[in-house]
Amino acid sequence: MVEEESLRVVRCGGSELNFRRAVFSADSKYVFCVSGDFIKVYSTATEECVHILQGHRNLVTGIQLNPRNHLQLYSCSFDGTVKLWDYIDGILIKTFIVGCKLHALFALACEDSVFVIINKEKPDVFQLVSVKLPKSSSQEIEAKELSFVLDYINQSPKCIAFGNEGEYVAAVRDFYLSVYFFKKKTTSRFTLSSSRNKKHAKNNFTCVACHPKEDCIATGHRDGKIRLWRNFDDEKKYTYTCLHWHHDLVMDLAFSVTGSSLLSGGRESVLVEWREAAEKNKEFLPRLGATIEHISVSPAGDLFCTSHSDNKLIIIHRNLEASAVIQGLVKDRNIFTGLMIDPRTKALVLNGKPGHLQFYSLQSDKQLYNLDIIQQEYINDYGLIQIELTKAAFGCYGNWLATVEQRQEKETELELQMKLWTYNKKTQGFVLNTKVNMPHEDHITALCFCNAEKSENPTLVTTSKDGHFKVWILTDDSDIYKKAVGWTCDFVGSYHKYQATNCCFSEDGSLLAVSFEEIVTIWDSETWELKCTFCQRAGKIRHLCFGRLTCSKYLLGATENGILCCWNLLSCALFVFRPSEPRPLYIQKNISREEVQWGVFVPRVVPESFTSEAYQWLNRSQFYFLTKSQSLLTFSTQSPEEKLTPTSKQLLAEETLPTTPFYFILGKHRQQQQDDKLNEALEDELVQLPLTENIPAISELLHTPAHVLPSASFLCSMFVNSLLLSKETKSAEEIPDDVSMEEEKESVDSDEENNFTEQVQDTNNTDLGKDIIHQLSKSEEKELRKFRKVDYSWITAL
Repeated sequence: MVEEESLRVVRCGGSELNFRRAVFSADSKYVFCVSGDFIKVYSTATEECVHILQGHRNLVTGIQLNPRNHLQLYSCSFDGTVKLWDYIDGILIKTFIVGCKLHALFALACEDSVFVIINKEKPDVFQLVSVKLPKSSSQEIEAKELSFVLDYINQSPKCIAFGNEGEYVAAVRDFYLSVYFFKKKTTSRFTLSSSRNKKHAKNNFTCVACHPKEDCIATGHRDGKIRLWRNFDDEKKYTYTCLHWHHDLVMDLAFSVTGSSLLSGGRESVLVEWREAAEKNKEFLPRLGATIEHISVSPAGDLFCTSHSDNKLIIIHRNLEASAVIQGLVKDRNIFTGLMIDPRTKALVLNGKPGHLQFYSLQSDKQLYNLDIIQQEYINDYGLIQIELTKAAFGCYGNWLATVEQRQEKETELELQMKLWTYNKKTQGFVLNTKVNMPHEDHITALCFCNAEKSENPTLVTTSKDGHFKVWILTDDSDIYKKAVGWTCDFVGSYHKYQATNCCFSEDGSLLAVSFEEIVTIWDSETWELKCTFCQRAGKIRHLCFGRLTCSKYLLGATENGILCCWNLLSCALFVFRPSEPRPLYIQKNISREEVQWGVFVPRVVPESFTSEAYQWLNRSQFYFLTKSQSLLTFSTQSPEEKLTPTSKQLLAEETLPTTPFYFILGKHRQQQQDDKLNEALEDELVQLPLTENIPAISELLHTPAHVLPSASFLCSMFVNSLLLSKETKSAEEIPDDVSMEEEKESVDSDEENNFTEQVQDTNNTDLGKDIIHQLSKSEEKELRKFRKVDYSWITAL
């Protein structure tokens, strides 16, 4: 039984992994990224999430390794705190209370403080300040000592960079570059031509990076150019050179650890490496799938990490080869399809990359795969009207998938296409079966399958603003071999030229409910006759849903006025109520800081055991809901850290062992112990039988000529006896007299047969003991002796 107090709202995934730059551990085994209120720790080798660091009460805005201890991690948040973590064990060490919103975090090895970006009075004015971290044994410490560094800066951490081992800090905003020198305590400012000059209209700074060893600053710009600044300690003698490959704005820059190369990325989805900062020495890693928003370099210099606009991290080797992909929930501009559950994989399905459906695992919080629906190359152009995937529905226990895509430049130029996909067991994916151009004359508002268990022929219903609903059935669409099937329209219905807005089948598939604006109609699915209408004017119907199991006689509808309608189909009675008025089963306030847009129930593999009436609605299924920023939340009794699989935590523990000479000895010893335990477990589970080629009775049986073999009754008895297992080899003296007498009765009068018997018996007594493994009790031995007395003479009749 689960306690009521333990049920709470937890973030289970979907947060942005690309909100800030990822950070590598010192040994490059792990990569850290912010994820909403959490910090996630991933293995760079296996892509597994090994830890979730939770403790902040608001959005995490920055993470940095502790320069003085590479096994610790700093983080800052909008909750006004800087936290220090032990990321190996997932433990919060200290919390420094600053008291104001923190937008970014930077840490230097030579400082006993950290640098943060804070908001000062006006909403668009940001400052870079130094926060001294007091030393104390307590876990929560106030850090109120702030030192001003730079003013009028951008809140994005991509616009701040520390250079030449912390000698100076560079900041960019709009058309300005500011450089503050810590030793001199002076600031140099540089300005580019503003947008008033059309020739230099896109000179805006977008990002900045500093050379780790030299006095060199690289800046990215809106026009796609990269400028390398030198001699910037003098405002009159400064110089800069330009590198240009990107056709659109430069999203991020990063120098390698040694400074020998510069990395850049943008909307082209191409990582560019500028070696020796020269225009001619360029290397490319193309087709990364989405806009590069951040670039990170590991402290060891062997790995890069790119963060992408489709909520993805790509781990890249130094030779520009991608080695791992960590894919989160893809952030689409609009979720037209709503939230669906794949009946086969139990994955969450919704709009993903443009023109794709994404299948997202709710258990492991990562994407399983993408299904390309539109099957056209996506062109990243803001002025271009794209084809949109607007509707999708699963049917027939996941065997069929229906999708609708549309494109409309003008009111009279609607391009509409419906596709039906069948699940292929060989490829373990969906394959296009039928494509219907312009299935309706106007926008499709809903589609649903008949998922009744007794349904013989798959049926699909679509509704449209053209005032019609259409019934599509699967028919023989084959050639002479009768092996192909396709979908065709079987019936078209309407009601007084009203727009059809929603549709839904009853659980047994006998009835179809179709809403026409404020009117609900009920149709017989066998004859497609109109049975009844519900004309109560409660508002335009937005959603329809039949009840299930004992509530299958009820039909629920939600209107645009925030009213729920419930019809009893047996008595045709109507119940109209607002969600806030009747007594609800469960109420949870303040579940999210932002608007909840979608929700879905997911059947549980193992039912819960809530006994309280308020929680019993969660026993058979779990409720997930999606917020405006596409954070995925649910009601659960486990925190995100507790939901991690044991294999992920074991992986983390094994990788933390140092590779010392003692480790190799200890590692081999532990591995040997694990192998021994595994072998013992297998021996306990399996009864090992001796190999047939080592049993003398079988060897004699197979190699002796047929015309000199003894009778079949004797051979059968001998063969069965050879398969019996005992503790140890029995000598002739240990064999009881009654057994010897029984064997003599079964012998044949012929002298040749007697001699053969003695030879075989002696061989069995000497060799069979080598193959004996299983230990028998005394009772089992008695049962086996009785078994040996059984008469097998019936085999002679075969």
